[in-house]
Amino acid sequence: MHKRPTAKNIKQVIAAALLSSCLTTGVVAQAKKDTASSGNPLFKGWYADPEAIIFKKQYWIFPTYSAPYNKQVFFDAFSSKDLVTWTKHERILDTAAIKWAKRAVWAPSIIQKKNKYYLFFGANDIQNNNEYGGIGVAVADKPQGPYKDHLGKPLVDKFHNGAQPIDQFVFHDKDGKYYLIYGGWRHCNIAQLKDDFTGFVPFSDGTTFKEITPEAYVEGPFMFIRNGKYYFMWSEGGWTGPNYSVAYAIGDSPFGPFKRVGKILQQDPKIATGAGHHSVINVPGTDEYYIVYHRRPLTEKDGNSRETCIEYLSFDENGFIKPVVITNEGVKARKIK
Repeated sequence: MHKRPTAKNIKQVIAAALLSSCLTTGVVAQAKKDTASSGNPLFKGWYADPEAIIFKKQYWIFPTYSAPYNKQVFFDAFSSKDLVTWTKHERILDTAAIKWAKRAVWAPSIIQKKNKYYLFFGANDIQNNNEYGGIGVAVADKPQGPYKDHLGKPLVDKFHNGAQPIDQFVFHDKDGKYYLIYGGWRHCNIAQLKDDFTGFVPFSDGTTFKEITPEAYVEGPFMFIRNGKYYFMWSEGGWTGPNYSVAYAIGDSPFGPFKRVGKILQQDPKIATGAGHHSVINVPGTDEYYIVYHRRPLTEKDGNSRETCIEYLSFDENGFIKPVVITNEGVKARKIK
């Protein structure tokens, strides 16, 4: 004899069907208990090196999937309308689509140009010019992909000025030019991208890669413009250690020169360690800024155990960045009007 379904059973069936649908499409909504604030971390899982950006009145985060290098072979993305509830977009790009990338894809940087989205990434963790890999580019019609290889080969596959080809950031200057700012091993380069992102435009002196390394730079460059000034930021210390941190300089152009001002993001032994490799978002039409970064919970010692978090970024009356206070609460809900 069949039992008549109860309201509870019907709700369970509907919930299971919705979950199955989300998993099938690779999209999973991650709700928060407290809808008034984001909380930290922003979403579950080990994710690092987050690039945060705004597309069409939505916040997006493109992080590294933090795992041993041979397992770190894909990217997930996350989107939100209010910084509180995040939707996970699974495997927007993996090494199956990038034939030359075998392992260790990380630190994605994304830019929209016209109706296309270009995702720059590092792959293979090359240690010298005899190994194959470096910085690649993928392209898609939507932020969530799917992405395909734009070049079929790395964009940067050699060491220039001592910079390991990793930790790429694409900067769109106010004059319309696009630059690739990148580099590990304590060296940072800037190069002007071609309009179609297939290569570089040499500078007037014939060089392609100019070094803009400031004092104490290690990796993880990021740049933004505020009140006509160029804020150049980077990570210091070792990424597996507790003292990973973010410092910055201010210049009059993307080429600097950049004189280090000081640290603005670092560990709080009561909250978390290893706070670094960040990005910055500005709410359009406002002077509101957020810093999105990764850190390591106090309970974790594994270098790959990193979570993506968010805090307010503010400035003093002279335009200097105030030290960031890392929290468990994160930030308040904020929709883009």
